[in-house]
Amino acid sequence: MAKFNVKLRTGRHRPVTGEGAPGFVREPRLELFLLAVSKMVGEASFYERATDRDRRFRNLVATVAVADPDWFARFVPWLRTGAMMRSASVVAALEGARAQVTAGIPGSRAVVDSALQRADEPGEALAYWLARRGRALPKPVKRGIADAAVRLYTERSLLKYDSSASQVRFGDVIELTHPAARNERQGDLFRHALDRRHRRDNPVPPSLRMLRARDALMAMPVEQRREITDPAMLDAAAMTWEALAGWRQSAMDAVAWESVIPTMGYLALLRNLRNFDRAGVSDTVAETVAAKLSDPAQVATSRVLPMRFLSAYNAAPSLRWSYPLERALQHALVNVPALDGRTLILIDTSGSMRSPFSKDGTLLCWDAAAVFGLALAARAQSATVVSFSNDRLVFPEVAGESVLGAVRRFREGGYFLGRGTDTEKAVREHYDRHDRLIILTDEQAQWHGSTNVVAAVPAEVPVYTWNLAGYRIGHTPTITNRHTFGGLSDAAFAMIPLIEAGSDDRWPF
Repeated sequence: MAKFNVKLRTGRHRPVTGEGAPGFVREPRLELFLLAVSKMVGEASFYERATDRDRRFRNLVATVAVADPDWFARFVPWLRTGAMMRSASVVAALEGARAQVTAGIPGSRAVVDSALQRADEPGEALAYWLARRGRALPKPVKRGIADAAVRLYTERSLLKYDSSASQVRFGDVIELTHPAARNERQGDLFRHALDRRHRRDNPVPPSLRMLRARDALMAMPVEQRREITDPAMLDAAAMTWEALAGWRQSAMDAVAWESVIPTMGYLALLRNLRNFDRAGVSDTVAETVAAKLSDPAQVATSRVLPMRFLSAYNAAPSLRWSYPLERALQHALVNVPALDGRTLILIDTSGSMRSPFSKDGTLLCWDAAAVFGLALAARAQSATVVSFSNDRLVFPEVAGESVLGAVRRFREGGYFLGRGTDTEKAVREHYDRHDRLIILTDEQAQWHGSTNVVAAVPAEVPVYTWNLAGYRIGHTPTITNRHTFGGLSDAAFAMIPLIEAGSDDRWPF
């Protein structure tokens, strides 16, 4: 078997999956939706090279942005804030704007602005455009990026994100898009960003107190810096934990961590639990970290993907983080519906599902499938969970078990199987008058003798495929009672009860 299925494979009369089973082409909006919510720009998947995947994405964006601009205008901001896909939303907004400008369709300025939600993203967007399209900026692209710069550029964000290692810095964005400052103080900030970019030795304006406080700290002798442990003083200079480590010019010990933890962001705390334990951060401070991690409001505003909690859970050695992370994951899965009746949940753990989810390879696609599948089971009135590849294993329920605890039992119990993807046999063997079927998979089923993988399920019973890879060819047709969702967040799960209640809305935005 070739590792990458580069071209669209077809049999004599119809498309086939990467493993040769009967396949089904999707309409462009659904294909774009599934690819976008599972796509890390520039990264390959098991059956598709990165360059082919990126080209398909750009072509779909151009098609859909022109064919259905209203849908596209709702899709892009949801992709960034609902599905929490940063790079995909930026590329979608820019490529969609290009296509709409060419077609004479208005409205892309607001779409570009909506895709940029963090202060480094105007520079990311501009860097992408310059690399692919050159220095000629269409007005909607230029003005959308400028709108985002006005909304996002502050003293704190300048200190955090305006790095000399970046190709496009804050000053470049200001110079190329000409944002209109919202007040005199932001005007001073814009001028100072230009000074920084061009290495002009002008004094920091008095209105920029945070920048002046940082300069005062940087002027301190190195031997005195370890004595600065006041969180308020460090925060007044926007001293992040990364900046603090370099400024102190010494290892981050417990005192250093405890001085900066009160002002650390949610994701920074989540990523550093192991470092806190290694440095010996006190239980008292750890309790404040745990309280923030498990606060539902903090989880909601953090926009952290559910998989991040599994990654932190796997990495953190101390039991003091286990319960807060379990609670945080439950809050992150707020959209998982309570399903009545009997639900069959099939989790694909075949070899192709071992494709990386995280850049470092510590989390795989089958980890995501297990998290979402077991979360659904925990919320269902009655669930049958089956891990499948060529083989099949029923995963027994444990009353009161947390999702993270179930994922750990799934992993340690040998339920990640490997090998092929015999979806049709798993459905045929385990469907038994269930009220619905949910399959978490990359859809690349191997050859079988049926019309499609769910032919054994009566037409009146809904089947939901949760696609975790976004390939072009699906394993079932998208017809009545056969639905396909996707992504690495829980956002689309909320569609299940809407569909079963008779709603005609098939999109989570």
